[in-house]
Amino acid sequence: MSRILDEYPEYRTTARLDELRATEYSYLDEQDHLYLDYTGSGLAARAQHRAHEERIARTLFGNPHSTNPTSEAATELVERTRARVLEHVNASPDEYTVIFTPNATGAARLVGEAYPFRRRSRLVLTFDNHNSVNGIREFARRRHARTVYVPGRAPELRVDTAAVVSALARRSGLFAPASSRRSGLFAYPAQSNFSGVRHPLSWVGLAQKRGYDVLLDAAAYLPTETLDLSAVQPEFVIVSWYKLFGYPTGVGCLIARRSALARLNRPWFSGGTIHAVSVGMPWHSMATDEAGFEDGTLNFLSIPDVHFGLDWLAGIGMPVIQTRVRCLTGWLLYRLNRLEHIDGSPMVRIYGPTDTKSRGGTVTFNFLDAAGKVVDERLVAIESTAARISLRTGCFCNPGGGENAFNIDTAALRPLLWSRTTSIDKYIRIIGLPSAGAIRVSFGLASTAADVDRFIAFAKKTYRDRVTTTDGLPSREHC
Repeated sequence: MSRILDEYPEYRTTARLDELRATEYSYLDEQDHLYLDYTGSGLAARAQHRAHEERIARTLFGNPHSTNPTSEAATELVERTRARVLEHVNASPDEYTVIFTPNATGAARLVGEAYPFRRRSRLVLTFDNHNSVNGIREFARRRHARTVYVPGRAPELRVDTAAVVSALARRSGLFAPASSRRSGLFAYPAQSNFSGVRHPLSWVGLAQKRGYDVLLDAAAYLPTETLDLSAVQPEFVIVSWYKLFGYPTGVGCLIARRSALARLNRPWFSGGTIHAVSVGMPWHSMATDEAGFEDGTLNFLSIPDVHFGLDWLAGIGMPVIQTRVRCLTGWLLYRLNRLEHIDGSPMVRIYGPTDTKSRGGTVTFNFLDAAGKVVDERLVAIESTAARISLRTGCFCNPGGGENAFNIDTAALRPLLWSRTTSIDKYIRIIGLPSAGAIRVSFGLASTAADVDRFIAFAKKTYRDRVTTTDGLPSREHC
């Protein structure tokens, strides 16, 4: 503890989180588990489970698509949660609405499948995007819209604002004024799930001035930061709530500006999304606002848990969580950069920023063995699991982040166009990668300085002065 306080004396102000670790999150130490995958999922407090059990035990809830007592009880809590989400992001209910989805992926799909792409419109994406956002390009392609990617730059994996401006630029004569026809859709993450880089929120207004709608992926950002939609106003924001507080799973949302939602045209209808429909005639009338986008019956038993989760975070205080995560991230980076083999060669190669400026609590790297080779991520996965450590290995569903980090250019990727391989191992050989990705460590509200100490001790004991091989490792089934 004393050493982190030497570098980050403000860590002392987050002692409240150590109390919670010993009580609400005590199962980590009871199970001797080191959890370092908060970008993958947050952890739930015992209080969250208690609140769910108590609510279910004291009240009957039924399908919200009715007007009976159990239905009205469920509807009331769902609508309270909808309002609580808007409060959390400081969004006016006159401007924004909340659409509940299974996760951020489901929210991205709602936008992609209904967005009015057309010939001569564009989808602009940063290389650094989760595959749930990358997949929108398939909807754009089917409607003859062009997809443009904006690359990041190694080693920090940031994207130059000038490159964003260039990608968003309209070509003379191709586009009508923004007031009459939109240029297209610009989608990017507020925080990278690969490197932890926080991309400028100022890009939202920059793109809107050029006639674009903006989809902001806030899934990796919101667990340790606040978003103020009265100051920054993207048309669409996608969220998975388990990323913030671990429970419930299976509930995300699309936070959408009402004016932008009215421009979407859904390709189908389902139960709950229509005012009326006829079978004898091919006619239907879609419900307005969020109801037209919430397919079938909502997860009405779990959605109220989002309300409790947001209250839980508010009770702790986001500034406390921000400070804790920033200090631990800086402390881990400091210590990783100083890991060496006995000959003085580095044990670690970091991808992304090596300081805490404009970044979140996600650190991505590879171990280097005593011969200077990248330690295979499968070996790290096996050996960290044996040490009861949960971290992430692979490409983290963010291929563009990996391509930028590993300096994979178009020439290296071109053979994939005529390759028919479905083997991840062959894919890696084709493009010349030393491994299938990297190691990702990430922090959250239940993380402590002792977690960093334990991970560094594991790294030293397992990989210092060792030459590793891939002998006996299983084939890769996915990235």
